[in-house]
Amino acid sequence: MNLDALFQQIQLTEKQAGEKRRFIQQAKFDINRSYEKINQIKEELSTAKMKLETKVQRLSEKRFYLEILKKHEDSLEKQKAELINQKSSRLKIFVYAQRKLSEEEDNFTREVTEFNNEYGLTSNRDLLIKKKVKTEINDLENEATLLKNEMESMEHTNVQLNALRLQKNELKQDLFTLQSKLK
Repeated sequence: MNLDALFQQIQLTEKQAGEKRRFIQQAKFDINRSYEKINQIKEELSTAKMKLETKVQRLSEKRFYLEILKKHEDSLEKQKAELINQKSSRLKIFVYAQRKLSEEEDNFTREVTEFNNEYGLTSNRDLLIKKKVKTEINDLENEATLLKNEMESMEHTNVQLNALRLQKNELKQDLFTLQSKLK
């Protein structure tokens, strides 16, 4: 009986040893599977890191480009202000010149008329005066055309500025989109 008890004890020990071996094998299997998952997660993390670095680089490039556009916009704003000031001053000069010319023309016509009336030279003098007046009017019209062309040029510059503002707003939108994706 002692032998039977010993035999049962040996069987029980073997059974326990087998269970422990299976448990150890299962643990090794689980450890290997965990290492595989860790390696897979490391690869995914590396890929995500590379994507993030690419996005950060693109974001930096867009920020840099946005800064360049802001500086360009500021420069164009200054140019626009200068052109508007030039336009305003030239318009004042033009209006003053027109008024002065009109006054001088009236004075000249009055003086010539008085002179002609005094000496009876009205027939030929009227034609000469009219020719001179027409010449001066043509000169003034040419000046007005030049000023009008300058004003149109300034308006064209304003259109370019508005296009740059639209482009800047689009870049800002891209920047906000990228920033929200990074978060």
